[in-house]
Amino acid sequence: MRVVLDTNILISALISPKSVARQIYEAARSGRIALVSCAAQFDEFRRVTRYPRVQQYIRPSEAGTMLNELRELAIYIEVNEKVDVSPDPADNFLFAMAQASQADYLVTGDKEDVLALGRHGKTHIVTVRKLIEILKL
Repeated sequence: MRVVLDTNILISALISPKSVARQIYEAARSGRIALVSCAAQFDEFRRVTRYPRVQQYIRPSEAGTMLNELRELAIYIEVNEKVDVSPDPADNFLFAMAQASQADYLVTGDKEDVLALGRHGKTHIVTVRKLIEILKL
């Protein structure tokens, strides 16, 4: 099963090691799901983990470790096609990544913009809790 994790899910997994977001990340680490990522997500992850409001919860070394893991763990997708479906243009790379990889799921906590769309092509847009239910974790 191919899965795109919204960057907010990755940040949640980093901040809270006992969170449901971390359970999904660990499912990727164990090979239970195939995580998909791209350069735009790596850039967003680096940028967000440098925000002062995020840095108060994590050490830079933890962010660096997770980013290195993502680079090794994820199926890297070159996103060449422009997709314009999200009310928030900054989220369009997620949809482009899901489309290019033919992901089964896009997991997000962004209820207003991303989750509200419900589906993009063959990709189901779900919450972390819904994917945990699907995976029976």
